[in-house]
Amino acid sequence: MTENSLSLEVVRNHLAALRPVLEFLDDESGRLDRWGRTLAARLMSGNRMLAAGNGGSAAEAQHFTAELVGRFDGERRPFSAVSLHADSSAVTAIGNDYGFEEVFARQVRGHGRAGDVLVLLSTSGSSRNLLLAAAAATELGLSTWALTGEGPNPLSGMVDECLCLPGPSANVQEAQLVAIHAICRAFDETVLAADAESAQRELAQTRSAR
Repeated sequence: MTENSLSLEVVRNHLAALRPVLEFLDDESGRLDRWGRTLAARLMSGNRMLAAGNGGSAAEAQHFTAELVGRFDGERRPFSAVSLHADSSAVTAIGNDYGFEEVFARQVRGHGRAGDVLVLLSTSGSSRNLLLAAAAATELGLSTWALTGEGPNPLSGMVDECLCLPGPSANVQEAQLVAIHAICRAFDETVLAADAESAQRELAQTRSAR
């Protein structure tokens, strides 16, 4: 077997390992739809989403907040979403003064309000800084959701809802992005439907006032 065929086999094995977690997400499509609709309702009411993760999961969390503040794949108004790991000055100051375990929990206490949604991403489900963030959010009345690897795990037991993805950590991280995009689909559809209904009501009121 040549070197090229060896690498091709590795690539195929990687993609094959991804199929089970994608099938799992298909089975959980109802939950992803519900999360998207719930998130849209909360943010349209003036609440915000906070998100956090470590390493690759941090990148996925920041991708999520960017989709909400910016846009997914259609034009709509922006919403409030904050990646707690993205503020390097806050992360380093809190880490220096209070320890790395507190970098997210202290920001949750500063930014979070009852009715907000905290989304935590982790392949292990055992990162101490995420566990403390979940505890702080629960104390403040935030809804807490997590996307993790195999469960049950410590984080899955601390949040309101957890989607525990099966498979190796690399595939879990890839599936996190698929899940995020599915949530964004439901989010956008809910927002667009609400905005269209609001526009129709305004048009009807304008006509009745003539």
